[in-house]
Amino acid sequence: MMKEKNMTTTRLIIVAVGGQGNLLTSRIIGEAALLSDIPVRMSEIHGMAQRGGVVESAIVFGDASSTIISDGEADVLIGFEPSETLRALNKCNAGTFVITNTAPSPPFTVAIGRGTYPDPEHVKRLIQNKTGRLMAFDAAKLAREAGTAMALNIVLLGAAVESGTLPVSRESVIEAIETRVKKDFVELNLKAFELGAGAANENR
Repeated sequence: MMKEKNMTTTRLIIVAVGGQGNLLTSRIIGEAALLSDIPVRMSEIHGMAQRGGVVESAIVFGDASSTIISDGEADVLIGFEPSETLRALNKCNAGTFVITNTAPSPPFTVAIGRGTYPDPEHVKRLIQNKTGRLMAFDAAKLAREAGTAMALNIVLLGAAVESGTLPVSRESVIEAIETRVKKDFVELNLKAFELGAGAANENR
């Protein structure tokens, strides 16, 4: 018989730009949920997955029949890029917990001078005004500390797990990383996970 706590529905949105590892993160979370005997449903990845395109995915834990997360329904929002976190605020409500990287990855339009990038502090204020709690830190810096900027996704995953916002256990996520990540990169990703967990403790 399934434990009652596993039946609680938690709706998670992950937003990123292409190349930041959204798909791998979703697969690790899904694997960890299965290892924890938690029902989980995952959406298709929406957006342009090539480097620089916007990517959004939805994961629903618990007793739910759909992966559709409508406006205002997200319990947790994890943003790999601050302006994309801001763009996804329509999915949030006054109780949503937002975890976001603060290091910008400006889109091509900004790079060629045809767009402007929002002020980081203004982004943080807008998120704080709309949601229940915001954990914002430079995940890109921690990823480089772990060994590669490509580990940004695992840093944020570590923060999300350590903060207790996801119903999966730390142990199941570590096991999923060991299963889903290429063998040569497991140690690096586990370091990134621990750095993210440390950031969560510092930002409580």
